[in-house]
Amino acid sequence: MAALLGSALKAGRFARAGVRLFCTNNVATPKITTHWSVLPRDKDTRWSEVDMERVSDEVDVCIVGAGPAGLSAAIRLKQLAQQHEKELRVLVLEKAVEVGLHTLSGACLEPHALNELIPDWKERGAPIHTPVTEDLFYFLTEKRALRVPILPGLPMHNTGNYVVRLGNFVRWMGEQAEELEVEIYPGCPVTEVLYHEDGSVKGVATSDVGIAKDGAPKDSFERGMEFHSKVVIFAEGCHGHLAKQLYKKMDLRKNCEPQTYAIGLKELWEVDPAQHRPGRVEHTVGWPLDRMTYGGSFIYHLGEGEPLVSVGYVLGLDYTNPYISPFKEFQRWKHHPAIRPTFEGGKRIAYGARALNEGGFQSIPQLAFPGGCLIGCSPGFMNVPKIKGTHNAMKSGMVCAEAVFDKLTDENLQSETQGVFVDDYEQRMRDSWVWKEIKSVRNVRPSFHSPLGLYGTLLYTGVFYYLLRGKEPWTFSHGGADYKRLKPASECTPIEYPKPDNKISFDLLSSVALSGTNHEGDQPAHLTLMDDAVPVNQNLGIYDGPEQRFCPAGVYEYVPMEDGKTMRLQINAQNCVHCKTCDIKDPSQNINWVTPEAGGGPAYNGM
Repeated sequence: MAALLGSALKAGRFARAGVRLFCTNNVATPKITTHWSVLPRDKDTRWSEVDMERVSDEVDVCIVGAGPAGLSAAIRLKQLAQQHEKELRVLVLEKAVEVGLHTLSGACLEPHALNELIPDWKERGAPIHTPVTEDLFYFLTEKRALRVPILPGLPMHNTGNYVVRLGNFVRWMGEQAEELEVEIYPGCPVTEVLYHEDGSVKGVATSDVGIAKDGAPKDSFERGMEFHSKVVIFAEGCHGHLAKQLYKKMDLRKNCEPQTYAIGLKELWEVDPAQHRPGRVEHTVGWPLDRMTYGGSFIYHLGEGEPLVSVGYVLGLDYTNPYISPFKEFQRWKHHPAIRPTFEGGKRIAYGARALNEGGFQSIPQLAFPGGCLIGCSPGFMNVPKIKGTHNAMKSGMVCAEAVFDKLTDENLQSETQGVFVDDYEQRMRDSWVWKEIKSVRNVRPSFHSPLGLYGTLLYTGVFYYLLRGKEPWTFSHGGADYKRLKPASECTPIEYPKPDNKISFDLLSSVALSGTNHEGDQPAHLTLMDDAVPVNQNLGIYDGPEQRFCPAGVYEYVPMEDGKTMRLQINAQNCVHCKTCDIKDPSQNINWVTPEAGGGPAYNGM
């Protein structure tokens, strides 16, 4: 599939959306969005004769998302059920067709939570083979790399951690869950949250299949399935589209700051064995970014037999210049004199991208509500200066599982709502080591928002964090949502990026081919627009179309209309790698990412 997609991409044959025109303010605008979430089917005569009844099933606990957090919750629930000889039906719904196939991370794993959840993970054959043996940190100028010492106690200190391929680890966790009789259903994207009449969460519904690109039902149309549950645990990962709905409906963010994000881009390389140092962990900050743009890199040398290196670049989505391309910054960075030698003579074998949370302590929403809970990177427990979140995500799933189990097995359970409110989950999180950890680093990321930029963050980490360990009596603000930070294009300077050499740096389309991404072509685009006229009138008109640069998969491009004078937005939805960056950074907040039909998305093999 990747080879087939690569051939099509190199030939320039994007997945072209059909174009129809409608008039807005007497200007012909292409009709782009045909998805039912924007154009309700009850108002579409093509659906009037279609049976919309869904089959339903009852479970005790339904978990949305088979990532580290969701699987940790499932495993812990079944461990407790066995320990206390209780019957508990636990079901996990995963949008990827295989567990781990949509998982992408660095990753350098801190084993704290794993040691608690599965103490004998080594004996059980966990794919964790590379302990960190060398820890390097550099500040880059355009030509030089200045070594920065990593003292014990600083967030970047990695002694005792392991370099892993997180997709493989998640696949193994799925196997551990199934041994405990957790029901896991991959290839089942969840599209809706279901509610009781009292407003509490009742369950979820999986996606319909058999809808044509124009939004009409095909002969093969089949309704999704409903799963009703006493408690639904949402473990979608960063910027989940169901969590977005819950934040609004349940007002879960009323007492916290807006979440802030970064985009992480990653490649997997097979390098020259002479350049391979198993267990080496390298991080850099500085060039090619200026001091007012937050970002940095990682290089992790795996010790799994072959000379594999995971390399990536993380760029904060609070950047202001609409001409920034995170993908091209990543490609340019690899040409630094201190970086390039690692990859010379090597072969790039995989590519992917994913958004990650950076809001930390200040941006944690309400974690529990009637009928549901949020865990993992959905609410956002990543330790930003560590560039690690897996251990915290796993622990949040475990803590949630313990709170849910105690609530559901309480013989005196009395719930004021039909969906069970696990009200003590949040307090248990506040009492856990996760809360202490993320609180201690709460000021590191927002310290960037000073006239010193990166230098201010390095100074704050090296002085205040190292001395006070988060005990300072103040808490900085992130200063608002990422999408509000872009400046108009007229106030910024376009960036001239070097052309790729196809040895160290590459073009976007050949990169997307290595992600294995694929979607059924004849379905409504899952990148939906609330208003089809906004992209040209606002995003292109004011910001010069930033979505065609911040998307790491070539999904968005502005192309000339038939008259040769005006432009239209084209959405190449088949290229989407499910990173969610567009939903986050769109300055008009007009893009809403929803799940595509089952089977769609990237095919990361151990990323």
